[in-house]
Amino acid sequence: MNKIIVFLFLSSIFGFSSYGQKINKEKIDQFLDILASQNLAMGSLSISQNGKIEYQKAIGYSSIDADKKTAATIATQYRIGSTTKMFTAVLIFQLVEEGKIKLDQKLSDFYPNLPNANKITIADMLYHQSGLHDYTKDTNYSDWMDKSKTPNELLEIIKEKGSDFEPGTKNDYSNSNYLLLGYIIERSFKMPYANVVEKRITSKLKLKDTYYESISNLKNDSVSSYKYFENKWNPVSKTNLDTHGGAGALISTPTDMIRFIDALFSNKLVHKSSLSKMKTIINEYGMGLFSNKYGSENSFGHNGRVEEFYTAVWHFPKQKLSLVYCTNGIAYPRVDLIEGILKICFNQPFTIPSSENSNLKTEDLDKYLGQYSSGQIVVNCTKNNTKLLIESKGKTFEVETIADNYFGNKDLGYFFEFNPEKRTLQIKETDNIYLLKKGN
Repeated sequence: MNKIIVFLFLSSIFGFSSYGQKINKEKIDQFLDILASQNLAMGSLSISQNGKIEYQKAIGYSSIDADKKTAATIATQYRIGSTTKMFTAVLIFQLVEEGKIKLDQKLSDFYPNLPNANKITIADMLYHQSGLHDYTKDTNYSDWMDKSKTPNELLEIIKEKGSDFEPGTKNDYSNSNYLLLGYIIERSFKMPYANVVEKRITSKLKLKDTYYESISNLKNDSVSSYKYFENKWNPVSKTNLDTHGGAGALISTPTDMIRFIDALFSNKLVHKSSLSKMKTIINEYGMGLFSNKYGSENSFGHNGRVEEFYTAVWHFPKQKLSLVYCTNGIAYPRVDLIEGILKICFNQPFTIPSSENSNLKTEDLDKYLGQYSSGQIVVNCTKNNTKLLIESKGKTFEVETIADNYFGNKDLGYFFEFNPEKRTLQIKETDNIYLLKKGN
């Protein structure tokens, strides 16, 4: 099975005319309203042009308690997960600019007992090239994710798990890198990470809804994340964010994150030379940023996930267009949600998905029927009159039409996009895409 872990948004292959038109706010409203009405998504979206916020909208609920539902608003605060890493990278470059640390400085200057500490540089950690094993993987993380762990306990976990590869030889995403960078920030500024973020970023930019969540700084714990199954949104257990520090402990809103990314790209947080280094891509990784192409247009940003909170933050420098979407419940694949919004923003053809518009005849399903595989997974597509059926691993389930060549089962969280001409099938589940090919 070819598994594509999409921590960026979909890289489109078509071209389009230069950007310059106004955002079609009404069409974005329709798109988000359809997703909300079909329980496919909950969350908030903000879009800016030329540093000015042009669009804001919230859908779904910030909390669901039996029959009591609290509607989400543009002020709803979300856990932003790994998007925190952009803040950490900014603070590291501020330290570099002030001569307090160097990018080629070794980890051994701070934590000499960690694996390969005398070989790993600050730059290696920013680029995810350290080789340090991710402290959330192969460590029974699910057993202690809601518990409090001290920095010393986490350092011991990283030490015990050792190194996955020689520093600088490849890139491999590891939360351990930015957890350690967060600790280095605390030691260098001589204050807690939360205070550094507040002093150096949020106060400066007046980000009133962005802060570090810890047990001692729990400003708003009312927003939960949810997974859709059994025909309803079900709450997901919360992690202890304090454990994740500079790797993923921040709370924010799309509006605040728009202001942050716009400030970063207008050199209000770091010098132009520092931003240039952050944007320098090695094997698809930048320093606290990722890059992606939408058609021929470049963008920079970062995605984040913790529990069922997902965040996407992207900025198009050429167009001076920024987009931030935060969600606490999503069944519809995030890659398709973001791509749909971008198509609307760039005035590209886009049909708003809706199962209510489906009127397929049984013969219309014939082009999808057959066996698809990737080597590791096999899927059989059959039909029952006008219903498409998917069979995998001995289980068969029905899918409903979402759009042309696109079907889904939101209760299971799986969506299926067919390309009959190329004889391919993409199976999507929130942030993962699996590519299968049709047999003879």
